[in-house]
Amino acid sequence: MYEEYFGFTEKPFNLAPDPDYLFPSRQHKNAFSSLDFGLIDDSGLILFTGEIGTGKNTIIRYMLRKMSDEFNVAVVFNTNVTSDQLLASILEEFGLSPDNASKAGAIKALSSYLIDARSKGKRPLLIIDEGQSLSLDALEEVRLLSNLQDGKKTLLQIMLVGQPELKAKLHTPAMASMTQRIAVNYHLKPFNREETGQYIAHRLETAGGQPDLFSVGAVNMIHQMTGGIPRAINILCHAALVYGFADEIPIIGTQV
Repeated sequence: MYEEYFGFTEKPFNLAPDPDYLFPSRQHKNAFSSLDFGLIDDSGLILFTGEIGTGKNTIIRYMLRKMSDEFNVAVVFNTNVTSDQLLASILEEFGLSPDNASKAGAIKALSSYLIDARSKGKRPLLIIDEGQSLSLDALEEVRLLSNLQDGKKTLLQIMLVGQPELKAKLHTPAMASMTQRIAVNYHLKPFNREETGQYIAHRLETAGGQPDLFSVGAVNMIHQMTGGIPRAINILCHAALVYGFADEIPIIGTQV
């Protein structure tokens, strides 16, 4: 639509998480470093939270792209399930089929897989997205899985990803024993005004456009209206480019 007019090779503000567009803000770098440390250190349980649209999935996708092939990764997205359904989803993501349909059979199949993978130098990693939707029973199931060990070595690394409600659930008395097992805990915050401007310029330039296409006043307005949430910034910037193209405006200002 407006790509040719503004000189883009593609739309710069797509909503889909794209690691090619990861903006290396200070806190995004810190988030990646924290998660990377947890993986390298073989930490059993990693917690990664942030408001809706702050870029958690983009960081996760970037991390997966950079991850060495020693990791066997399973990613679970559907978390509005029972504890048994969650366990079944985990086995499915690891490509496992237990000999029988009982929970004991599922745990046995998973434990055997984890022990075998570790013996071959592989490191099983379970990423559970949308963790705020997990019931307390499902979270308890996750805690039990984090307890799976071979001697003193944790068999399964688990990364819980979710919105702030996940932290609230974990801070309930019933989850105290699980909270104590969290080795890495990082919360991603929205951008400040300076970061918002840098983020917009970064995405514009990554798409082949001019980094100063948005005026200072426009960036100020975008930050005020979005609160520094990347997804909201993308929505507003995309709309501004559509209207800018329609009105044949060379610079996006506050009147678009």
